Amino acid sequence: MQTQSTQFDFTGQNIYVGIDTHLKSWNVTVMMDPYYQKTFSQNANAKTLLNHLQQNYPGANFYSAYEAGFAGFMPHYRLMELGIQSIVVNPADVPTTGKEKVQKNDSRDSQKIARSLKNGELTPIYIPSIQTLADRSLVRLRKTRSRDLARTKTQIKSFLHCNGLDIPEELSKDNWTRKFIKWLTELEVGSFRETLEDHLGKYHYAYAHKLEISRKVKALSATSRYKDNMVLLQSIPGVGYITAITFLTEIENIKRFKSLDSLCGFIGLVPATNSSGENERIGEITPRGHRILRDILIEASWKAIGKDPALGAAYSRLGHRMKPNKAIIRITKKIVSRMRFVLNNQTKYELGYK
Repeated sequence: MQTQSTQFDFTGQNIYVGIDTHLKSWNVTVMMDPYYQKTFSQNANAKTLLNHLQQNYPGANFYSAYEAGFAGFMPHYRLMELGIQSIVVNPADVPTTGKEKVQKNDSRDSQKIARSLKNGELTPIYIPSIQTLADRSLVRLRKTRSRDLARTKTQIKSFLHCNGLDIPEELSKDNWTRKFIKWLTELEVGSFRETLEDHLGKYHYAYAHKLEISRKVKALSATSRYKDNMVLLQSIPGVGYITAITFLTEIENIKRFKSLDSLCGFIGLVPATNSSGENERIGEITPRGHRILRDILIEASWKAIGKDPALGAAYSRLGHRMKPNKAIIRITKKIVSRMRFVLNNQTKYELGYK
């Protein structure tokens, strides 16, 4: 006896999937043509999504997108491994209607991602390799440990001040040396001793942890993945090994930026503009950008103007017509231009070039 099959064949058809990611669940919208749309919730698992798609749309080509956020890139890697063509997008780049802005919820978020994916309106962000993500996390951990240590130092200084414990004049300008730590250890504080001991314990732990991570970052910068480019970047005045390894792990591939403007836009060194007719207003640098890179490159620029006469002269000229914080952004762009040049051309920077 013959039985009638109710399963459709979707061979050759494209299925577009918008995913709104959360810690324990994904809100998913599936679109196929202008009239077909299905929205549902599932556990946060790529394999579960694939099983649903294969069961309901056998033979189809699957495309998915989700917004960059706390979930990172791991869902992307898992989806790609399973044969789902995945992209990750910047939330600010997803076209959003006025209604979706004021009536925001998980279902609408997944629907607008699926709709934009189907319409070809999404520009994916760059996805680094897992190895680069691991290297990047180590470099970022060093920054975190540095903040922990600085916070502990501040707490100790606050403890001394609040309890009327003055730092000797011969140590006041040279804090956190062995001599200063020895003074803290031997300081007579009476009933406050237990509190000070606790602060000192946290200081020693934070210092040792930062030192350990710094050694690992130093070793990372000497590996074959980074060694040659580290030498090139450090030939630029103001660019030390921390700035160099941070730049390399955050950027990964300089070739993905077709121009200096696109690189500066990624970092966040471009001003916000508001143009209408013949009027054009240029404001502060846009808040959109890579905060980690922007901060460390600006810090490097302050060092560079004291080491490179050409940059020092440029900063002096700029200082006559704009505020220092704006002038240093112009210098930072010059530093970024040099970094891009030495990496693209695999040649050291020669002092004296503009």
